[in-house]
Amino acid sequence: MTRKLSLYSSLILIICILVTILTLPSQSFAQDSEGDYISGVYFTGIGCRHCARTDPLVLNELPGEYPNLIVLEYEIYDLEQNAPLFEEYSRVYDSGFDVPQIIFNKEQYFSNDISILKDLRNSMDDIAYNPVPLIDGSSIDFQKLDLLSLPGYPKIWHQNKIAMKRGTQGDSDLLKNLILKEDLPDILKGKDYIPIEPVAVELSGKDVEFDNSILVGDWVVQWNGDRMGISPPVAGVTLPGIMTSPPEAVKHKVTLAKIVTLALVDAVNPCAFAVLLLLLTAILTYNPGNRRSVLLAGLMFIAAIFAMYFIYGLIFIKFFQLIQALNMVKMWLFKVLAVVAIIFGILNIRDSIKYKPGGIGTEMPLMLRPKMQALISRVTSPRGAFITGLFVTLFLLPCTIGPYVIAAGILSVFDMMANIPILLLYNLIFVIPMLAIVGIVYLGLKGVKDVEEWKNKHITKLHLIAGILMLLVGIALLLGWV
Repeated sequence: MTRKLSLYSSLILIICILVTILTLPSQSFAQDSEGDYISGVYFTGIGCRHCARTDPLVLNELPGEYPNLIVLEYEIYDLEQNAPLFEEYSRVYDSGFDVPQIIFNKEQYFSNDISILKDLRNSMDDIAYNPVPLIDGSSIDFQKLDLLSLPGYPKIWHQNKIAMKRGTQGDSDLLKNLILKEDLPDILKGKDYIPIEPVAVELSGKDVEFDNSILVGDWVVQWNGDRMGISPPVAGVTLPGIMTSPPEAVKHKVTLAKIVTLALVDAVNPCAFAVLLLLLTAILTYNPGNRRSVLLAGLMFIAAIFAMYFIYGLIFIKFFQLIQALNMVKMWLFKVLAVVAIIFGILNIRDSIKYKPGGIGTEMPLMLRPKMQALISRVTSPRGAFITGLFVTLFLLPCTIGPYVIAAGILSVFDMMANIPILLLYNLIFVIPMLAIVGIVYLGLKGVKDVEEWKNKHITKLHLIAGILMLLVGIALLLGWV
């Protein structure tokens, strides 16, 4: 009997040991498993009085009350590189354009200070876990997130810590451990980092001070409390500078289809055809039967238009880049361009239904036509055609500027040098129909009068084509289809 009891006791002891062994890894794993952290993306702006009401709650109070809360903050007024992110997040999550706002997922977001102050704290108790909402609408657990892949310049708040991105270099795993764990000396043992003087973190209405700070790659990690054995700050360390241009990942999605479509709208504009036909008529009047003069004068005239329109394009793009220094303008720029494109599309469709020469925004105003005709009638040589072409572009702008301005606004998110080949392509497409007309007249396939009659006969169709294309571009821009 004693042996049986001893056997049973041993068996029970073994089972207990096995259960303990099997349970321990499970509990240890639970500390780092999915389901622990609530992650949200918060948009705010320095100087925003509404943000001044919510910043203390979202960035200081709630991370202290909820140890599993992680807030990825994007400041969009001072850090203009973050502004395109706000537009894209707002579109993807359909959260509106109110600042401040915090996004957890497509069903849970809080826009404006009233909603955040009234509802956010109460809702936190109902959120057990939330992965990081990404800019493309997907999500990922914070512990699996590659922090270096985050677009823009986020600040990551967790409990009494903050990690601030200032560049592209760093160690994602090390940064996550520093943000989430407490044993910082052990985490930093054998790692590359530089102890630095803490920097004040600016919020709307006040600054947040930290006791300790280190530099990990291009990331600044700060926390409150004891340095816990970490070396004193190194004097004279310069913080990495913020890049001045938006990161490629967050630039507005510009497709070649948009630019080509806008160029096609400009290319089928009857206004440009009419001006070229006036020039060819003047050349033939002065040199009857001399088709070589027609060819040279036509090519020089088109070259002048190409060159001047290229310069105009650079000016338009620079203008849009300058006004984008105003963040609220930047956030609404593409919506405004979309509405303008839709208006120009409707105006062209109107002209296709009820045509009236000199339509606003679609053709050269009637009051400018006599002056332009007088200028062109004096052209007698290819050289004169080039010089005249430089000035004639000013008369062409009122009827061709619409698509070009929209294209310039779209391209303004790119570096100026990157825009040069795209502008060259746009203007090449713009002049192709003019080159075709010169070739037709030079080869004797049609006379100038024949081409002009064809243009007049099909002018409503040309307006219809231009109108439909502009309307499609406007709708695509408005809805973010391309």
